[in-house]
Amino acid sequence: MKGNHIGELEELILLTVGILPDDAYGVSVLKELTEQTGRQVNISAIHAVLNRLEEKGLLSSHMGGSTNERGGRRKRFYTLSSAGRESVEEMKAMRDKLYSQLPPLAYNFA
Repeated sequence: MKGNHIGELEELILLTVGILPDDAYGVSVLKELTEQTGRQVNISAIHAVLNRLEEKGLLSSHMGGSTNERGGRRKRFYTLSSAGRESVEEMKAMRDKLYSQLPPLAYNFA
């Protein structure tokens, strides 16, 4: 794996690819991310992050078949690699650990 740490958008996209196991390509990731989070991201940023996550070994990809609706162009589909699955589990465990340590008073704002 190229790097150990990932940013917030990388984490969100990694999770989104994980919930789209058979249909994770740029546009579907963008649509799902927007639907799930309400966050507006442009497609170029999605593609850049997908490529970066693949370079880090957290995603793998393959080219799908060409379709008439895309003018004969093929889609690149992404899936979590084993390192990607491990990273998702580690991120969740770390966040769960931190959240569990918040004292009840931390939620009371004056």
